[in-house]
Amino acid sequence: MALAVDLDCLRLTTRSPKTMSKARIVIAEDEGIVRLDLRETLQEEGYEVVGETARGDEVVQLVEKTNPDVAILDVKLPGEDGISVARKLSARGDVAILMLTAFSQRQVVSEAIEAGALGYLVKPFQRSELAPAIEVALARHRDMKALERQRRDLEEALETRKVVERAKGKLMQERGLSEAEAYRAIQKSAMQRRLTMKKVAELILDGSITAGSSDF
Repeated sequence: MALAVDLDCLRLTTRSPKTMSKARIVIAEDEGIVRLDLRETLQEEGYEVVGETARGDEVVQLVEKTNPDVAILDVKLPGEDGISVARKLSARGDVAILMLTAFSQRQVVSEAIEAGALGYLVKPFQRSELAPAIEVALARHRDMKALERQRRDLEEALETRKVVERAKGKLMQERGLSEAEAYRAIQKSAMQRRLTMKKVAELILDGSITAGSSDF
């Protein structure tokens, strides 16, 4: 049976296969029969299987080659175990990870989550459980990427503010401008030069744009 799935995410499972996104999927499963069953089930559900392997040490290269949306990894794989592979893929940040295992011990679950797994199924599982687990993993991955973008945007905004404040201070000291005047001068220069305010502020600070510039 499937391991705990957030109730809020279960609403994703009410969609029919035809309405689900046709995600690209890589399968890493060392049991040939299970791998075949996975491929057939995924294709029936409307997903595209873009790569398969029976070895853990081939997964990263396969993902780099096929650029999937989801990697389905068995925990126990020859060459390199699935949890170790999950850590490497999670560090890349561009693929959702769904773990498969014949074990349901809490320690294995914890290791999989810490490695970056966004979904988890215990074998043997029902075919009807596979698509919901994939959709939940995809939704969580999208949320994580959105949060990461927000974090980067916030950091960039804070960095821009710090640099602009320093440039304003330099203009105020060298030109005797008010804070508002210094800000408008940087803004005007950015528009004229078709640069960001951060870039113009950096040029002011390193002396490439002087206080006596015609921009001001």
